[in-house]
Amino acid sequence: MWPQDPSRKEVLRFAVSCRILTLILQVLTRFLGSSTPIVYWFPAHLLQDQEPLLRSLKTVPSKPLTEDSPPGQKVPRNPIMGLLYHWKICSPVTRYILGYFLTYWLLGLLLHCNFLPWT
Repeated sequence: MWPQDPSRKEVLRFAVSCRILTLILQVLTRFLGSSTPIVYWFPAHLLQDQEPLLRSLKTVPSKPLTEDSPPGQKVPRNPIMGLLYHWKICSPVTRYILGYFLTYWLLGLLLHCNFLPWT
């Protein structure tokens, strides 16, 4: 079936090994990401403990925006959006956590749309 050239067999073996490893890593990542909430609990715990901005957002009720905003629109109540709006005054731990999740989201978006392996 294959010619006696050893380089072709080695290249084929390498390609098959890489594909199998990629598939195993994708499946493991999907299982761990979807069935293990500890991956999301730990960053949430760090954010709650070490980010004073989140504690101040809990005590401040949502207030209307300025006069130039549409009627009925209020300040976003999503705490993550609040952290992103105040990126420069966040603690370093918060910046690292938000940076990690935003990078993961952006890379996943770009690579998945181009049919590259990303989970």
